[in-house]
Parts: sequence; structure tokens; C-alpha cells
Amino acid sequence: MSAISTIKTVAIANDHGGLALKPEILSYLNDNRFTVLDFGTNDTASVDYPDYAELVTSAVLSGKADAGILICGTGIGMSIAANRRKGIRAALCHNVFSAKSSRDHNNANILVMGARVIGSELALEITKTFLTEPFSQDERHIRRINKFEI
Repeated sequence: MSAISTIKTVAIANDHGGLALKPEILSYLNDNRFTVLDFGTNDTASVDYPDYAELVTSAVLSGKADAGILICGTGIGMSIAANRRKGIRAALCHNVFSAKSSRDHNNANILVMGARVIGSELALEITKTFLTEPFSQDERHIRRINKFEI
């Protein structure tokens, strides 16, 4: 039996490549009464995605946010940058099944999406799944996660 997801506060950031997708995600978060920490960027000027990944990972690691969302063009750069931090389990998801599994099996704490890879409807379904799916807390999943948390 799965536990109930306890995500209430979400940190979100994007680079210029992810800007087009962010307003729809923010709307969903606000409509569903999540507390949102928006770290930008809010225009199309070129920025360095690692800087924005750092803001979200710091919020998650410090406990200011229960989870994070990062958006760039493909999701790859943000995923790499976020996963450099110990304690971060950032999952690049381009479908609902991956979002569900990333939470259920891996207890992922950051969702990463590529705005140039998926459309807004799919991104909203992925976001909803990621934020509502609990970690199964199954012994085998805990054992596996502990192996890379050293």
C-alpha cells in the first residue's frame, strides 16, 4: 500500500528554452493550491541553466520546498546539473509512466521536462502525476536508493 504524497511547496525554474512551458505549469500549481517558489527566468534572453538548477536544488535540499520542477529546451542539461547535488533525485520525464515510476520507485524530488520535446497538455499530466504520486516506501526501492545516496 502506498503512502500519501506530501508535496505542498514546489520550487520551479527554467532557462530561456523552458519559458514557453512554465506559465501553464504555474497555472496548474496555483489552481491546485501548491505554494510556489518561482526562481525564473521570466524572459527569453539566453541564460545559463546550471544557475537555475542550483536555485531549485538548494530550495529542495534546504527543505524550503518539498519538490522541484526544472524546465529547459530538452530537459537534459537541467537534469545533469541537478543530479550533481547529493540528495537530489531529478527525473527527466517525457511521459506519464516515467513520472509515476520516478516517484513510486525512485522517490524523485525534482521533475525535469523539455519544453521543446513535449507539449503543454502532456506536461500538465506529467506534473500532476509527479506531484500526486507517493513513494511506495517498498524495502527494495529504499535499498536501491540508499546505494547511490552515499
